[in-house]
Amino acid sequence: MPRPQTKAEIYEAIAFERANLIEALEELTDEQMELPGACGEWSVKDILSHLVDWEQRGLRWYRAGLRGEVPKTPDENYNWRQLPALNQSIYERYKDISMAEVRQNFKASFEEMMSAIDGMTEEELFTPKKYEWTGNSLLRDYVNANTAAHYRWASSLINKFHRSLAASQGQ
Repeated sequence: MPRPQTKAEIYEAIAFERANLIEALEELTDEQMELPGACGEWSVKDILSHLVDWEQRGLRWYRAGLRGEVPKTPDENYNWRQLPALNQSIYERYKDISMAEVRQNFKASFEEMMSAIDGMTEEELFTPKKYEWTGNSLLRDYVNANTAAHYRWASSLINKFHRSLAASQGQ
């Protein structure tokens, strides 16, 4: 899917990818979602926590920008070349929370993200350097990366994991 060029296209991309993600999740039981192997050692539950963390991270960056601050991205302790280490730290932080809590966080974070996007203007989303923290990227790129593009990544992994489970069970 090409990068959205309007706020309406952002909504469309998010809705499409989120629906695919939900469909992939509906193919699995909670027990299957807790099995390792969906992404290396990660379970589907861990992937969902990863998505929540990145949605919340994006929201923190955006809110800091609204206050005129320049947050360190992607994290205070990691740079963009250290994403594998950052993602591992996210996994470590959330791996022991319950499936029920992950589901609650997954729903609440998405609602919070959509509420924030509702309040964003076309100018904010598509004006280069509108916020210093976005550097040469548009806010749209950060929104897309932390929503639609990330949902697409997760759906792909989850569908592949589901196929591997079915194959191992002879289905």
